[in-house]
Amino acid sequence: MRVFPNSSMAILSVFLLTLLLSFPLPSTQDLNADRAALLSLRSAVGGRTFLWNIKQTSPCNWAGVKCEDNRVTALRLPGVSLSGDIPEGIFGNLTRLRTLSLRLNALSGSLPNDLSTSANLRHLYLQGNRFSGEIPEVLFSLTNLVRLNLASNSFTGEISSGFTNLTRLKTLFLENNQLSGSIPDLDLPLVQFNVSNNSLNGSIPKNLQRFKSDSFLQTSLCGKPLKLCPTEETVPSQPSSGGNRTPPSVEGSNEKKEKNKLSGGAIVGIVIGCVVGFALMVLLLMVLCRKKGKERPRAVDVSTIKQQETEIPGDKEAADNGNVYSVSAAAAAAMTGNGKVGEGNGPASKKLVFFGNATKVFDLEDLLRASAEVLGKGTFGTAYKAVLDAVTVVAVKRLKDVMMADKEFREKIELVGAMDHENLVPLRAYYFSRDEKLLVYDYMPMGSLSALLHGNRGAGRSPLNWDVRSRIAIGAARGLDYLHSQGTMTSHGNVKSSNILLTKSHGAKVSDFGLAQLVGSSATTPIRTTGYRAPEVTDPKRVSQKGDVYSFGVVLLELITGKAPSNSVMNEEGVDLPRWVKSVARDEWRREVFDSELLSLATEEEEMMAEMVQLGIECTSQHPDKRPEMSEVVRKIENLRPYSSSDQVDEAD
Repeated sequence: MRVFPNSSMAILSVFLLTLLLSFPLPSTQDLNADRAALLSLRSAVGGRTFLWNIKQTSPCNWAGVKCEDNRVTALRLPGVSLSGDIPEGIFGNLTRLRTLSLRLNALSGSLPNDLSTSANLRHLYLQGNRFSGEIPEVLFSLTNLVRLNLASNSFTGEISSGFTNLTRLKTLFLENNQLSGSIPDLDLPLVQFNVSNNSLNGSIPKNLQRFKSDSFLQTSLCGKPLKLCPTEETVPSQPSSGGNRTPPSVEGSNEKKEKNKLSGGAIVGIVIGCVVGFALMVLLLMVLCRKKGKERPRAVDVSTIKQQETEIPGDKEAADNGNVYSVSAAAAAAMTGNGKVGEGNGPASKKLVFFGNATKVFDLEDLLRASAEVLGKGTFGTAYKAVLDAVTVVAVKRLKDVMMADKEFREKIELVGAMDHENLVPLRAYYFSRDEKLLVYDYMPMGSLSALLHGNRGAGRSPLNWDVRSRIAIGAARGLDYLHSQGTMTSHGNVKSSNILLTKSHGAKVSDFGLAQLVGSSATTPIRTTGYRAPEVTDPKRVSQKGDVYSFGVVLLELITGKAPSNSVMNEEGVDLPRWVKSVARDEWRREVFDSELLSLATEEEEMMAEMVQLGIECTSQHPDKRPEMSEVVRKIENLRPYSSSDQVDEAD
């Protein structure tokens, strides 16, 4: 064996050492800097003690902290009662931070300038704090921002054009602040935008007119999608003031005299025109009278046709939340009182009355001939699915116990038909006669929230994740908030999961609004929705907005627990949801309260679910004055789902 001389050994050692030093070593120094920055934040702000084991060298296992490549990339501390100002010198070390969530705390002051060193920041959620002053320019240097939520703070001043630097921004929430002035024309790839409840004025810029009116509520803004600005209204053209003109007093008087002098030919022409016009009117009246006489037996023909249809046997079945009904053409006949159309109400009662801009693609005859399926029997009547042709399908509700005169009914149903919001099932038309009152709605093929939650719990069911459930909650809340915003006397009166219908993307639309004022309570009809009813509501017709809030709180608890309330259609002998949830300690909610389909959630989603349960408890307070307004409920739910992969364009981290 050959032995290397000492000199050769020294040279080899130096070479190996140089080679080892050329490989990158773990960035422990940078992680230590991240750890020091987090501890500085912990000591600088007040609030509940952070659940961090500071004995651990690495912060990557601390609650709310996420690391990648041995660096802190996400810090999520929502709703942990943080208070005070954030000092300088903390974010200067967190240079790899991509997500920062400090929402729903009580942080105040302004944002630190060294936030600009977090150049990789993509998601910044600061809503629900007490930050004040103008929106800091430091944000405009974070050009990688995709989601920015500054809602529900105390920011003042104007909305800076510096936002245009954030060329990747898809979400910008600035509502519920004290911002003033006009909005700059933000040419950004925004998919979510809201500046409601600010002191903003002026016209809405062209690039932001694609958003719905909900994005600009409670401001002094104008222009699409809000009302027209004064400068956009039609202004009569004025004559030119240039040139040597005759003074208005003289010129106007001369023209007036000339116009008052009519020639003999003009007078003769006027007389001839009047005679011809009178003759045409007489001829038109004769044609209309003859046409009316021909139409009289037509209603009898329709009735005869309908009676023939009822003889056709049918064997279809439809489930009303678990109860099966026999469905045939006879059901369609029952829907129209066995073919007796508009008895004793005159010709006008034989027509469907459409609302607003609803497309009149069918009439009463088409509706009578349509094949029908029973969708369900509800508090106010029976709902049918009516298939008019290959493309036209509507839902028809046959009201029961309507105890009011024709005029009163029409006045109240006009108010219902005027309600227009993306989270309401629109009322398209109605029919009123002595014997039948029909309402025509858009048909919602995905069914109700009640059926989605409780209809199929067996094998093959697709689990409902937090994103789907929170999307349904915010949609229904916005629909109810819109109803409440139409006046202090406007309320739903029958909020329950079976009256929340779904779109294909699991958006929510509230149905049956306004019907509580149309129908009377029947002693022979069992009340099957007491599980949703506020304790102070003893008469179904005595509805209130606070009663709606209570009912919606029960729906929120139903969404999270997966349990149907007592005496609901789906659960005749179930639990009193509010009382049961309140009896369970908060630290037991994951095991006892949360639906089993939600137990695989990430930590942040679990915190959001707990906040949703807490909101449901607040809504179902026994005292109406302690319940929040629906506008506040909407804001809180929005804060619980700051972004959603299904609502927004995906962005890779």
